[in-house]
Amino acid sequence: MIKIMSDSTCDLSQDILDKYQVDLAPLVINFQDKTYRDRIDITPDELYQMMKEGMPQHLTTAMPSPMEFLNIMNQAVTEGHQEILCICMSSGTSGSYQSAEIAKGYFFEEHPDSPVKIHVVDSKCMSHGSGWLVIKSARMREQGATFQELVDFNETYKTNVKHYLSVDDLDNLIRSGRLSNAGGFVGKLLNIKPIMTMKQGKGAVVAKERGRKKVLSYYVNDFLKRNNQEMTDFILIGYTSNKGVAEDLKEKMIAEASFQGDIYIMQMGVAVGTHVGLGGISMFYMEKSK
Repeated sequence: MIKIMSDSTCDLSQDILDKYQVDLAPLVINFQDKTYRDRIDITPDELYQMMKEGMPQHLTTAMPSPMEFLNIMNQAVTEGHQEILCICMSSGTSGSYQSAEIAKGYFFEEHPDSPVKIHVVDSKCMSHGSGWLVIKSARMREQGATFQELVDFNETYKTNVKHYLSVDDLDNLIRSGRLSNAGGFVGKLLNIKPIMTMKQGKGAVVAKERGRKKVLSYYVNDFLKRNNQEMTDFILIGYTSNKGVAEDLKEKMIAEASFQGDIYIMQMGVAVGTHVGLGGISMFYMEKSK
């Protein structure tokens, strides 16, 4: 069977990872001279509680080491896999893709005559965007898709994975340079919430709405314009600290968009949440080709 792997920013729930036997290379979070591995040494709930209590300094993240990826590749081969698909977060936002490519090089240095096939995807996605590709690939694998078909699908359609992200707390966006201090201050005063998507592998603000209800309505209305009905058989909704908002969005997608496929609600992980902050709400699906 084809092995599918990723890095921890895919933010998929443990039950989905177990169901599709997906292994993750963890990103690293640095805080107060300590290092934590995403999902292993620190959980999302622990991070968001720290944020609510007020952290004395900003957290930083680092890509997984090549050895993290290499260990998964070697274990997959030991288990009998001859084809490995590794789907990484956008190279425009992290070095994860480059790290996985280095690991691939190490693997073939150690096993120069190996018949194993390894393909690393620069997903051009963030968070559940790469997670969407992981689930789609796993579903296609279950339906009998070949390794090359999975490679072709990911490389052809990865930029069609539509991202929406909005937040309640603008401080993290200001620190990361997504918003100016002045823009963030005005946004807080007027309850204006930026809506971001991915453009050319990097995050970009595409709209601003006043209040959470209008943000959710934007998601639904834009979905109705952009959705590729043939390819979107499921939707991913992500949240950081407020699951209730994610559940509200799911209800709107069913009631107002009449979506009948699976809608997964999953929490954003520590590495992603470090930059998104509290009140994050996101949605992912496959949009029409432009």
